[in-house]
Amino acid sequence: MADNTTTTINPFTEQPIKSYTLLSKEAAKQAIDKADKCFANWKLTPLAKRAELAEKLAQVIEDRQEHLTKLMTDEMGKVREQGVEEVKLCAEICRYTAKQAKSELADEEREFAQGRAIVTYQPLGVILGIQPWNFPLYQVIRYSITNVVAGNTTVLKHAANVFGMAEEIEAMYLAAGFPPHCYQSLLVDGSTASELISHPKVKGVTFTGSDEVGKSVAETAAKLAKKTVLELGSNDAYLVLDDADIQLAVETCVKGRIVNNGETCVAAKRFIITEKNYNAFKDAFSDAMTKLKMGDPNDDDTDLGPMARSDLRDKIHKQVTESVKAGATIVCGCKIPDRTGYFYPPSILENVSPGMPAYDDELFGPVAVLIKVKDDSQAITVANDSRYGLGGGIFSKDVEHAIELAKLHFNTGMININGYSLAVPNLPFGGVKDSGYGREHGGFGVREFVNVKSIMVTIPG
Repeated sequence: MADNTTTTINPFTEQPIKSYTLLSKEAAKQAIDKADKCFANWKLTPLAKRAELAEKLAQVIEDRQEHLTKLMTDEMGKVREQGVEEVKLCAEICRYTAKQAKSELADEEREFAQGRAIVTYQPLGVILGIQPWNFPLYQVIRYSITNVVAGNTTVLKHAANVFGMAEEIEAMYLAAGFPPHCYQSLLVDGSTASELISHPKVKGVTFTGSDEVGKSVAETAAKLAKKTVLELGSNDAYLVLDDADIQLAVETCVKGRIVNNGETCVAAKRFIITEKNYNAFKDAFSDAMTKLKMGDPNDDDTDLGPMARSDLRDKIHKQVTESVKAGATIVCGCKIPDRTGYFYPPSILENVSPGMPAYDDELFGPVAVLIKVKDDSQAITVANDSRYGLGGGIFSKDVEHAIELAKLHFNTGMININGYSLAVPNLPFGGVKDSGYGREHGGFGVREFVNVKSIMVTIPG
């Protein structure tokens, strides 16, 4: 008989937190039916009321900040200060969505020779979200609040190692006053989630995770003509050009590499430095990385907590080992420490080349890759030499030149210039190439799963 339970593990102590019973496939399908039944009434709820509930959810999230932060730290090892930031970001997203929805979803009058025309944005129905563990609150709030405010209902398949957060999010939606089944967290496994994509009452799917799984999700949905939004992995390049401020670049790149213990799709991963600055950057960067404190994510002075799971640590170490065997050189780190907790140290590789995991693939952990190039032009060429295209960065004192490179030559969905930022509520978030398609935030997400409907009224005479 198959085991229908799963247990969350604290990655710092390696001790179990709580066991959960998975929903059967039949129960999960019934949850979709309930979401569809809720949709019939929810879509008729005035937009102003839906926005008001989003404002209330923001307050509920803020009121539970301490609990949510501790849950993130316990379930996936997030450094406490960054957990606080995630909670605050989620509240901001709820308020931004509530504020912008009125204009983004408002009917539009258009010219029509025979009379008048209206463009209206109407919800589709039940939207399935399949979300990862690394930002266990943000990833879910990001997609769900825009969709419920748009008039859809949502169901979530969260990662099994953060089921505590999955349950908490549903409880917060109810506490804010949303009707039952408007948002649901389904404790299901991957195979059940895959079946739910084909449920006739699921009208769209939004997925965040690996490009391999994301493409499979998109294929299943496409066969049924269901829309998808995909935010997949990346191998973000940060360019240190000839005229870069090296101190600023080093400080920013360290932050960009180790944020969320290095387990971030839009983290800084590849550092492409012109030969003019390579040695100075390498020396300062490696010095800063080796000084970082690895320890208890609950401690205020901890810079780097444990990785979320043992298999994730094993994977990144295998990628490092294979790259070294193929000719990459270790600058620092790259050795699993002999201690309790799924720790991997701040690490740097150089002398990487195509064909190595450290060059071609996403390193989802605190491992940085240094690549020396001849000049600014070659830096852009190497940056674009990736199947991914989520984010990236440019360091240059010539800001206008950097903007031109970002607009016309750097092939990603988001670019930082002389800084690093994860996500901002009023700016679109998403990528190109194997990093996916569709956009969230910035007013764009609220229109991803709506029917853009034309109504043409002919006026006689």
